[in-house]
Amino acid sequence: MDMTFSIPSPCPELGLEVQVSEIDTQLRKLWEQDDARTTASLMNLVVYSEKPGALLENSEIIQNLTREHACRAILVEIDAWIPEPSIRAWVTAHCHLVDGRKSVCCEQIAFYLTGKVTGRFRNTVFGHLSSDLPLVFWWQGELSDILTERLVNVVDRLIIDSSSWADPAASFRRIAEASQSNVDLILQDHAWTRTWQFRVGVASIFDDPGAQRVLPDLDAVEIIYHPEHRNSAVQLLAWLAEQAAWKDRESDEEFAFVSLSGTAISVVLREDAVGPALSSLILRAGGKSAHITQAAGATHVERRIEVIGYHITSLSPVDPTSPEALVALQLARGGKNSLFQKILPRFRRMLEQRKRP
Repeated sequence: MDMTFSIPSPCPELGLEVQVSEIDTQLRKLWEQDDARTTASLMNLVVYSEKPGALLENSEIIQNLTREHACRAILVEIDAWIPEPSIRAWVTAHCHLVDGRKSVCCEQIAFYLTGKVTGRFRNTVFGHLSSDLPLVFWWQGELSDILTERLVNVVDRLIIDSSSWADPAASFRRIAEASQSNVDLILQDHAWTRTWQFRVGVASIFDDPGAQRVLPDLDAVEIIYHPEHRNSAVQLLAWLAEQAAWKDRESDEEFAFVSLSGTAISVVLREDAVGPALSSLILRAGGKSAHITQAAGATHVERRIEVIGYHITSLSPVDPTSPEALVALQLARGGKNSLFQKILPRFRRMLEQRKRP
């Protein structure tokens, strides 16, 4: 099957096509031709993909993303289906009006590479970073041999979407091995970000006196998820187990825990092919329960507590779904993503547990 994608020439969506050696010169010319333009950058943002046509898609994403997040954007598409080495490059600027007058612009450099690219990738891409700015690397799709220790060592924040991986356990091992000498690497996973409102929901409902009566006697957890977003469900479960200090217990079930009080906790993970990434989290303690649910197409997440003689409901916004919105949210929050780092070892053990026969 032909997986190649031909980028037209000229290609106004990517800007002006230039020789790699002329990139810096052409960027300077962009600012010289309009005194009303001001360049703005708070970070280097590299967006990497091996998907045919990704450059055009990601250029549109960057146009929207730079409205709130000033950066030097470097877009990379690698075509592994063409064996002959080649490289094409484009420069442009995404500009947005401030107070209706001055244009604040973010630079974009786009690269299209074919053939064996490991060394050329590093030299070409990292030769055009703003050296005094942090590097955020958004890796799209399956990991490949491009993700090496030499690459990860210069990255400050690595954004991934583990939901897109065929073998998440192996891919997380690859990241762990590549980042051994970069202890400050901040890892952000779209799968984790998709659980935000559910985690906030759990925290908020247990501020309620009725819900507090559920927690000590908790004996069952049920999570309903879309088949493409199992990792979000497992990460949510890993978070619950880690925060509540549950220990693993022997069981025929895929996941089973025991609470600090010695109560056995059973777990059911169930797919819903027509629902959102996460449809439901139900925590049960005998006849008492706490529900966090999101219906397909809903604009809100519902939180509901059901205790004999006591029922209460509240609403919160849904989590974003598009990659663009997820990245914007991750960049806006910043931070060390320490909670994800905390649950990551348990989540990885749960992934490995599923691989065992």
